[in-house]
Amino acid sequence: MTDAPRHTALDALHRALGATMTDFAGWDMPLRYGSERDEHLAVRTRAGLFDLSHMGEITLTGPQAGDLLDYALVGHLSALAVGRARYTMICDAEGGILDDLIVYRLGELEYLVVANASNAQVVLDALTERRGHLRRSRGEGFDATVRDDRDAYALLAVQGPESSGILKSLTDADLDGLKYYAGLPGTVAGVPALIARTGYTGEDGFELFVAPGDAERLWRALTEAGKGVGLVPSGLSCRDTLRLEAGMPLYGHELTTATTPFDAGLGRVVKFDKKGDFVGRTALEAAAERAATDPPRKLVGLVAEGRRVPRAGYAVVEAASGKVIGEVTSGAPSPTLGKPVAMAYVDAAYAEPGTAGVAVDIRGRHEPYQVVALPFYKRQR
Repeated sequence: MTDAPRHTALDALHRALGATMTDFAGWDMPLRYGSERDEHLAVRTRAGLFDLSHMGEITLTGPQAGDLLDYALVGHLSALAVGRARYTMICDAEGGILDDLIVYRLGELEYLVVANASNAQVVLDALTERRGHLRRSRGEGFDATVRDDRDAYALLAVQGPESSGILKSLTDADLDGLKYYAGLPGTVAGVPALIARTGYTGEDGFELFVAPGDAERLWRALTEAGKGVGLVPSGLSCRDTLRLEAGMPLYGHELTTATTPFDAGLGRVVKFDKKGDFVGRTALEAAAERAATDPPRKLVGLVAEGRRVPRAGYAVVEAASGKVIGEVTSGAPSPTLGKPVAMAYVDAAYAEPGTAGVAVDIRGRHEPYQVVALPFYKRQR
């Protein structure tokens, strides 16, 4: 018997809006409300409103909370300024990625770690274990507390070029001064919130962390404020095509325990210059050297010459010989480009943008694809 999926505080509202629901990482979540293409294009040109309450929040507090994160994660989080956020990863001892994360520094002694829903328990367990690991010989751990706050938050996101205007009509917070990857406490439509300028769509936007009991009130206020500019409720389906166009990795696809940050072209998040040891350092140093000198495969973008859509797990082949040279990790029709796109790991010899003679095996037919640099789409700042 499997556990029944969890429901967010907005579940009844989603159903009233006619959302198609789906089980995602143990949560019943809105996949789409109508046309996923229309939702996608609304986010690119106007604004979309998302329920992301399935994400996992973990709070770290105490004098050595930053030191614990420096040891447990690959980034240098103790150097993060209060009010700023950073994209980072947590790896195992072999350098494999357990999850990619966003960490917010809420105060001198307080951090908020946001994990993917499917990995929230893994991240919580790893942080709890690593809290006591470094100083085991002295019988003590880091002077920090790790707290599971997954039930303390609902998370709403407003994404798209009109998102700033929508939010400004509901808050006195200084949004013009709020930089990308930063957050500040404030109120939105009278609701206390952590207002973060972050997102997973490739557009400007905001993520709002609020108490679950305030989620419906805030959703309705955002919906009303966005009526004049075409804001639409948006589901996980368009969120996936938006992040794919923006070249953003998805855990379980581009990122797994079998890949390191360097395999995924994200070695920049690993900070070898921070003080002290961290989990996976030795393995990641070897991965960095391998990536610089003799990488076996690289993550690339693929754009279709035809109309057939590749999916995760499809083989990438050399068109002339049929030799397998890689594997698709994510693929979908791109509403912005008007043609199918994919991300794939391919042999390094075929990874240069413009490489000819590459195809994807789609149900036995070798469909021609062009190798391109990521991302497929980048918004005009």
